[in-house]
Amino acid sequence: MPEKKKIITIDGPSGVGKSTVSRKVAAATGFTYLDTGAMYRAFGLYLSRQKTDLNDALALRATLESLQLELIPAADERSDVRVLVNGEDVSEAIRTPEMAMIASRVSANPLVREILTKIQKRYGHDGKIVAEGRDTGTVVFPNAAHKFFLDAHPEERARRRVRQLGENGVEADFKQILAMTLERDDNDRNRAVAPLRQAEDALLIDTTGIDAEEVAKRIMRVVLNEAI
Repeated sequence: MPEKKKIITIDGPSGVGKSTVSRKVAAATGFTYLDTGAMYRAFGLYLSRQKTDLNDALALRATLESLQLELIPAADERSDVRVLVNGEDVSEAIRTPEMAMIASRVSANPLVREILTKIQKRYGHDGKIVAEGRDTGTVVFPNAAHKFFLDAHPEERARRRVRQLGENGVEADFKQILAMTLERDDNDRNRAVAPLRQAEDALLIDTTGIDAEEVAKRIMRVVLNEAI
């Protein structure tokens, strides 16, 4: 049986608090935080700007080969990972609800997933990372030492997103955000390649009614009880 790697995976649908929790766990362990969702958003942004046809394999590969992706570690546990695409800081541009939907559609493309999965595996080659996303425990790092799957009621996830956008000065409609949340869930769970699902050996945590601090504490209790 393959040796377990010093990697913590935190998967789940949008709005369950994965990013906030992952940053807290990374800070507590001293591990590097790998935001795979930001990587898909960056790819989606670049492909949309280039107006690349996802069904044209040759054009898609050529466009992706012209993309240089760089992740810059978050300054602290309250900050997002910064993302550079060909040297341009797109950190804010990729954090909109519209980009989340584009990322969901782009992530269903086998070639995009193949390329990004290879990049993600390279980041985790030496271990000591907290990987957050949709398939980090099932596909990217199946031999991770610790796996968690976060979930929450769609309505609460939509409320969280509206509140988060409001804190950033962006006004959002709850019904529209809820509809987008449900659509993205359907896209992520039913795509043919690496669909969103809980790994068999992942611990499920329902974050409905629980703040990120408590979720992170629950994860750390598990991690600290088992040497990593």
